[in-house]
Amino acid sequence: MIGRVDRLRDQSRRLVEAARDVKVLSALSWPGSIGERFLEAWRQGRRELPIAPKPRPLPASVTDELDAILDEVDLGDPVGQFLADTADSYRTICGLIGAAGTAKAHQISRELFGGPQAHITGSSLSHLEAADRLLAVTAALFEATHDDHEDVQLGATEVAMRLRARWNGFFTDPLEIVLDDDLAAKAAASADRVRLHTSSVFTENDVAQLSEHEIGVHSLTSRNGRAQPIVTALSLGAPRTTATQEGLATFAELVTGSIDLARLRRLAYRVRAIHHAEEGADFVEVFEWLLSIGEPEGEAVRTTMRIFRGGDPRGRHVFTKDVVYLRGLFAVHTFLRKAIADHRPDLIPRLFAGRLTLVDALDLEASFDDGTVSPPRYVPPWAANVRNLAAFLAFTTLSDRIDLAEVELDEVHAAPVRRVIVT
Repeated sequence: MIGRVDRLRDQSRRLVEAARDVKVLSALSWPGSIGERFLEAWRQGRRELPIAPKPRPLPASVTDELDAILDEVDLGDPVGQFLADTADSYRTICGLIGAAGTAKAHQISRELFGGPQAHITGSSLSHLEAADRLLAVTAALFEATHDDHEDVQLGATEVAMRLRARWNGFFTDPLEIVLDDDLAAKAAASADRVRLHTSSVFTENDVAQLSEHEIGVHSLTSRNGRAQPIVTALSLGAPRTTATQEGLATFAELVTGSIDLARLRRLAYRVRAIHHAEEGADFVEVFEWLLSIGEPEGEAVRTTMRIFRGGDPRGRHVFTKDVVYLRGLFAVHTFLRKAIADHRPDLIPRLFAGRLTLVDALDLEASFDDGTVSPPRYVPPWAANVRNLAAFLAFTTLSDRIDLAEVELDEVHAAPVRRVIVT
């Protein structure tokens, strides 16, 4: 009779193989040429809705294997439950790909990634309300720091050298950093390799964000998951893990000082843009709203295409994935604070043992203890130093209570107020 460990190892291996064919963003994303044609027409005064490409349906063999795994796993075993949740997550996203452009796809998107109106845990605010507040409290700071000077532009070769220097010696197997003429995006990262578009230029912030977000979290957790001796499915970026993964990656930018106001505001206005689209704004109207808040044309059209991929350019039915960046950031910040406050610092490195959700770090506790799930091989430096992390979390939490609108510069005192000396 096959033992528990061998059974879990085999089911995990089969899940990894089945998931390999479920490339969600590749299936849903629009080619850049659609945005270029839209902009060309819009500049000529033609407010034309783009025609959304239809994703290629996945082969039935993929969904059949996912269904078979779901039928076989032991839901009484914590790892079996993890495998079932992961398989079900992939099974669900297959349905979204097959229903792209319809109300059903929009419904599935909200089930997987959430929507703007969902509430933040421990708060009376919805993610939409939090996004609006973030935009409001950063408006003056953004305006004061946003001038007409050009950021330093770095070529791909220079960026590759900087990333190699930053991560040299950290991973046992060095991360390959290469230039790619055919890459559609400026950069793309996987467990083994970072690709940079050969002719793209990058700012200092781009490099820092790419380093901490993509390599320091996404590549790192994927490597740790793949190194698991039994549950290699922990390497999978299943849709159910997206909020935690993006939350960790965005928090990494924040805690390392790699994020800037423009990017922080972008996370917020994506939530507001999704809400506009769900309320009926079409592709053109969402694009023009983004222009109205100061986004450049190129960035605005790329953001709009992100929101409408897998959706309907006429509005109502959209792809809500971009809610997870802000949603995940709030959730990770709260989880880390609570873990330290409850004297559970052991939970922090566990988040990096693979592509987990925050709940997985708790539900798999017995599996960590009995060795079915191994501790992470790599932990980013900011997460490994719990005392420094606790100081950052404590101060940011307290400082959030200060309302800048109620303060004048001459009222802020770091030293005792001067006494008037009467002679």
